[in-house]
Amino acid sequence: MAQLHKNFTDSQVKDLMERYLKKEIKRSYLQEILSIKRRRFCTLVKRYREDPNSFSIQYQRKKKSRTISLAVEKNILKELTFEQKLIKDKDIALKSYNYSFVKEQLKIKFEQQVSLPTIINRAKKHNFYLKKPKHKVHDREVLTNYVGELIQHDSSLHKWSPYASEKWYLITSIDDFSRYLLYAVLLRKETTWAHIMALQALFLKHGLPSSIYADSHSIFRFVQSRDSVWRKHYLLTDEADTQWKQVLNDCNVKYIPALSPQAKGKVERPYRWLQDHIVRLCARENIKDIRGARRILANEVQQYNYHRVHSTTGEVPHFRFQRALKDKKSLFRNFIIKPPFQSIRDIFCIRIERTVNPYRKISINNVEIKTNHVPLGAKVILRVYANERTGLSEIRIWHNNRLMGIQKVKTKDLNIVHF
Repeated sequence: MAQLHKNFTDSQVKDLMERYLKKEIKRSYLQEILSIKRRRFCTLVKRYREDPNSFSIQYQRKKKSRTISLAVEKNILKELTFEQKLIKDKDIALKSYNYSFVKEQLKIKFEQQVSLPTIINRAKKHNFYLKKPKHKVHDREVLTNYVGELIQHDSSLHKWSPYASEKWYLITSIDDFSRYLLYAVLLRKETTWAHIMALQALFLKHGLPSSIYADSHSIFRFVQSRDSVWRKHYLLTDEADTQWKQVLNDCNVKYIPALSPQAKGKVERPYRWLQDHIVRLCARENIKDIRGARRILANEVQQYNYHRVHSTTGEVPHFRFQRALKDKKSLFRNFIIKPPFQSIRDIFCIRIERTVNPYRKISINNVEIKTNHVPLGAKVILRVYANERTGLSEIRIWHNNRLMGIQKVKTKDLNIVHF
């Protein structure tokens, strides 16, 4: 419908109406001049006939005064006060208000539908408002064309609940193309073994990706002068493979190091989203231990993967991921144990090299292990797989690409730093 009041004056339209009634101009021409449909034209003619003197095409929008009840107002201020308390806590990594989260809480907890502008208006009125800091421009394009082409892997240490006595690590893996969170877990301690277990869960469930993108943490990458204690360096950067990288090598998965935090922007944004929601929910549910935080994490990952439209892709991550698999736009490969290896425990493990002593034994931190059928003075590769449930580690002894024996030892007795 044309906005006549912006294109014509009252006198112009009155003149046209009068000429039409006198049959000086046909309706079709007038419709074309006014750029309106027949129904709209007939309505104008009727109004002009009824009262030519007061006829006008000008109008004013009537603003509806919207008021909210005192109960809703009280709950908005209650939620904003709680937000302010979290922001002022220096141990909590929250720097701004989340009004969308407040809106969700009003709906879930009180079954109250409140618009976002109303909440922001109350926030500004009662000093629950902070100006957003200017962020550096970053690339938000999806640069990959297939799922499994690039997996971004990282960890983050935060105090996820104001009532917790410690900080926890969040380890995640996200597919670059679909933005689907493939793996997410909260842990008390970050170790090489935790990241190897992340690879195991990811590879066994989804397959082997083409490459993995992670930062230059010492768990992922050896860097000369940072990871060496000697003044004379015999190994340059990347000439020594970390335990985590050796797993990737055995699986033929390429490791791409991110040289700065800014380079990991695509995985940092889901972190911020998870961090924002998990901290706020842990605070509201009075979470004190990691078990409760893990439950909240699982729910938020479910929301992120299956219900939230991603701001960059414009799609829900799960459906984008599944459609790519259906359209055969995937670089994931089936996980297969390649000979001579016999078990996943030979792949997802800690590798230790030892020399057999004259007593046909080897030692790991004063724990002696008997070796049979291995020549004296020969070098063996111990592939150690820790079972967190039983507290035992399975030590698989390899020599010349042959499995020479298996022994089990208490993990705590091995005292290996990677665990």
